[in-house]
Amino acid sequence: SYLYLSMAAYFESESLKGFANWMLAQAREELVHAMKFYDYIHERAGRVNLTSISAPSAQWDSPLAAFEQVYEHEQKVTGLINDLVTLAISEADQATNNFLKWFVAEQVEEESSADEIVQKIRLLGEDRSDLFMLDQELGQRVFTPPATAEGE
Repeated sequence: SYLYLSMAAYFESESLKGFANWMLAQAREELVHAMKFYDYIHERAGRVNLTSISAPSAQWDSPLAAFEQVYEHEQKVTGLINDLVTLAISEADQATNNFLKWFVAEQVEEESSADEIVQKIRLLGEDRSDLFMLDQELGQRVFTPPATAEGE
């Protein structure tokens, strides 16, 4: 969520309000995902320990560079979730394995969405008018909070 919020600020400063909107919606979505983990840990009688978070980058060379980082970040998150699934299976923790299935499916969507935007930006090349059109498209994204407390 922190990375996406930083990217939103970058895009705001670049007058790309649609890109900023997309990042703000993504930041909100990621916070919901974090809260799903928070709630699940407490449901399982665990304890959440919050630690400091390093500041993310605040500047990118281009919209393409920012979205390439989004895609790389989502791939990293996918790897981390897959590691948790592997651990849950090795521990025969069926409840956690079941909980993580939602995130596995979600990451397919997250990677696909990021990659689609990267590919669109690459196709645009240096055409600023097409970038403006994509900015308008990304500005249409609306964050919709989950219908239930569990986010499903």
